[in-house]
Amino acid sequence: MGVMDALDRFNRRHPWSHNDHYGPWIARRVAGAGARDVLDVGCGAGNLVALLRRHAGAVTGLEPDAGLAAVAARRFAGDPAVTVVRTDFAGREPGRRWDAVTLVAVLHHMPLVPTLRELRDCLAPGGRLVVVGCYREAGAADLVAALPAAVANPLVGLAKHPARAEAVPVHMTAPTAEPGETLAQIRAAAAAELPGARIRRRLFWRYSLVYDAPA
Repeated sequence: MGVMDALDRFNRRHPWSHNDHYGPWIARRVAGAGARDVLDVGCGAGNLVALLRRHAGAVTGLEPDAGLAAVAARRFAGDPAVTVVRTDFAGREPGRRWDAVTLVAVLHHMPLVPTLRELRDCLAPGGRLVVVGCYREAGAADLVAALPAAVANPLVGLAKHPARAEAVPVHMTAPTAEPGETLAQIRAAAAAELPGARIRRRLFWRYSLVYDAPA
C-alpha cells in the first residue's frame, strides 16, 4: 500500500493526460474516414477539437461542465467552423447525423447499450465512430495489462512535466467516474449494437473502439 500511495503522490505532482495521449491517433482515424462534419462528445477544454479541426470542415463539441465549456468556447471564438455547446450527448441537435463521432473517456459515464445504439444512429452513411474509453479491471489479463502502464505512467509524467505542478491543468479538471463495465462486457455490447466494430486494449487503462457505419 505504501508503494501505491507514493506512486499516486508522484503522479499528482507530475500530471499528464492519458486522454490527450490518444488525441493524434483519434484524429488520424477520423481523417482516414474522410469525415468533414465531426461531433466530439465531452470535448472538455477542446484539445481534441483542435486536432480534429485540422482535417474536418466543421467540428461540434458537446461539454456538460460549465467551466470547461466556457474555456473551449473562448478558445474557438474566432473559428466559425467550430461550435461548442454546453450540453451532454442527450442535448445534441435532434435528428442530425455526422460523418464522424468521437468520445474520449466519456462512454462509461452513460448507459452502455442504449448509448451505443444512439451513437450508431448519429452516424451518416459510411460515417465512423471512434471511442477511447475506460473499462473496469477484472481478472488476470487486466492485471497484466496494467503493470506496464503503472511503470510507464510516472516516467511519462516526469518527462512531460519535470517541474512539480502546483495545480491540476484545466483540461484535466472534468468530473470523473469509475467505469462499471469490463472489457468483455464492452466487447459483447459492441458486437450486438455495432457489428464489425474493432476493439483493442490500449496502454494507460484504456481501450479503443472503431466502427464504420454501412455506406
